[in-house]
Amino acid sequence: MGLGSSWGGVIDVLGEIIPVYDRVNAAISLGSAESNRVRALSGRVGRGDNVLDAGSGFGNMSATARKLCGGEITLTLHDALLPMLRATEGRLGVAPSRTCGVFEHLPFQDSKFDVVMCGYSLRDAISLRVAVSEIHRVLCDGGRLIIVDLGKPDCALVRAGVSFYLRAVLPIIALAAGGRRGLKFGALYGTYKKWLRNSELEALLLSKFSRVEFDTGLGGGAIMVAAYK
Repeated sequence: MGLGSSWGGVIDVLGEIIPVYDRVNAAISLGSAESNRVRALSGRVGRGDNVLDAGSGFGNMSATARKLCGGEITLTLHDALLPMLRATEGRLGVAPSRTCGVFEHLPFQDSKFDVVMCGYSLRDAISLRVAVSEIHRVLCDGGRLIIVDLGKPDCALVRAGVSFYLRAVLPIIALAAGGRRGLKFGALYGTYKKWLRNSELEALLLSKFSRVEFDTGLGGGAIMVAAYK
């Protein structure tokens, strides 16, 4: 489970699309990305929480969490791409701690965070099982893992519809929003093929966490998940 040997290629593509990343993401999510973040984080991140944004990208999950909590959270951003981390400079209205690395080797002590957030990023783990285990380790008792990502519906017909959108429609939207760089977003379909079905992801989380709240949108093509340690 996870990208395995294809991880390096995906990271290379992510590095190339940094200049158009936010613009294209907003377009290909059909305008739902921010509302999905709000839906996932509301009531699950609170004032005073120590929060890790894992696979932080430009810090969009962090920005939403800060807004919901009036800025009263402690933030750490963790991403595999240094240029992504550098691009967060000045975007959050605060100077968070930043670390560079992968999900599978989080450079933090046990039970450090109240919340770990993964916004459209956990799908890019090298080993999903190891990544989930590492996230569980750095969460304190009662801590929450919050995931916002593409969903892979269990219904074969709906899953085929989502796959068609990602394979055939998304490249057109990405080209319109981001020009030739936008075409690189076609790599997203490759990560989706390796992604777990919604029920499989829920089962994996339940193997480590005590409780999982699994919400979906777009017929299961979008997921908002909270797993409680």
